[in-house]
Amino acid sequence: MRTLSGMRPRSTMAKAKTAPRPSATHSSGAKPSGLGYAAHEIRIIGGVWKRSKLKVLDKPGLRPTPDRVRETLFNWLGQDLTGWLCVDAFAGTGVLGFEAASRGAKQVLMMEQDAELVAQLTDSKIRLKATAVQVQRGDAVQGLQRAAVGSLDLVFLDPPFEGELCAPALQAAAQAVAPGGWVYLEAPVLWRDEQLLACYLTVERHLKAGAVHAHLLKKRA
Repeated sequence: MRTLSGMRPRSTMAKAKTAPRPSATHSSGAKPSGLGYAAHEIRIIGGVWKRSKLKVLDKPGLRPTPDRVRETLFNWLGQDLTGWLCVDAFAGTGVLGFEAASRGAKQVLMMEQDAELVAQLTDSKIRLKATAVQVQRGDAVQGLQRAAVGSLDLVFLDPPFEGELCAPALQAAAQAVAPGGWVYLEAPVLWRDEQLLACYLTVERHLKAGAVHAHLLKKRA
């Protein structure tokens, strides 16, 4: 199994499309109402596995990113992720990582601490024959800290809202992402550019859906 430290930076980065901002803004807890959730399942919305279902286990704090937020996110990213190296930290259902692999990502490492969720991620990987996906049980922040500096194109961050993980996760992700690369963050509050200066990240896109703020952050050179 290839590890994070073995990832190599790409020489160029795909640019996000300048899609218009939605008028309204993914990870763990009671599922918010009105966001298009089906009971105990969620569908991949794009790429080679479009319409494939992923199970959603009944776990406190598990908040799969709803369809309309994922659609907007991958419009921002440009849909085609061919050759990208990605990490889905705090993976949960793995829907963001599977969406990336479905769109051509070369490698997607999913990191998750919960044993049941790890087993479900592994089952989904086998069922989809997702050879680009790796599933790793462990601490997401520590895993990102072990990544080679500038080795990743995209990191998905959707930490539990009840903890204080956003700041350390952002710092670790920013170190692992190449200049021009992307960090997607879901958080209970809006993060602004001045809060991200030390991480060399800027807010490129933001939307709010229910209680969730979704940010697409870009790594400055």
